[in-house]
Amino acid sequence: MIDYVTLLLVNMVAGLVVLASFLWCGIEHKDCRDWAPAFGISGLVATVAGFAMTLTWPIPAPYAMAYGEMSVLLGVLFLGAAWALHYGWRLYPLGIYAFFPGVAAIVIGVRFFTLSLTLVPALTAVSFIVTGSGGVFAAVALWKQHVRIIRILGGLVMLAAAILWVPTTYMGYWAHMKVEQPANARTESPQEISDPNGKEAQRGEQEPSASTQ
Repeated sequence: MIDYVTLLLVNMVAGLVVLASFLWCGIEHKDCRDWAPAFGISGLVATVAGFAMTLTWPIPAPYAMAYGEMSVLLGVLFLGAAWALHYGWRLYPLGIYAFFPGVAAIVIGVRFFTLSLTLVPALTAVSFIVTGSGGVFAAVALWKQHVRIIRILGGLVMLAAAILWVPTTYMGYWAHMKVEQPANARTESPQEISDPNGKEAQRGEQEPSASTQ
């Protein structure tokens, strides 16, 4: 199956930067409808692709769960934000919901480190933990949205999370552009010969495929 975790990652990075920018520049405006499309696009991609990964597991189980389920939860939050901004509703209730996925992201980050998952478990763990921390404190940031220092700190956390995900995201694109030979592919072998009993002789050895990331 197709491994599209890069799509989830680049969409998350873009969404986190949009959220940081909104906390710094947009949340004080009376009419925030112009921010709704950016949240809606990020939310739609995260929800649809995340559900697909959650249901089909195109990558091994722990990764499909971690990236797929967290993408769904981030996606519905962004869709909810887009909806609320379009109709002029308060964002604070979304912050209450964000607390629980935020805790889950922190737990996932700790497990990535303790189980030494991915090639750079420390970076992945910190990325999940910082992103999850933003969700945990989202309710406070949205409740006290008129306190500038809280908005600045909240935006810095979101921006830090986005920056932490950048190496994983773009190195993923770099690695995935290389097309690997399928594991069951065979090299060109000598013409088949038959033994005295008429049975086909064994073909040449299979060429080992390049190791995946």
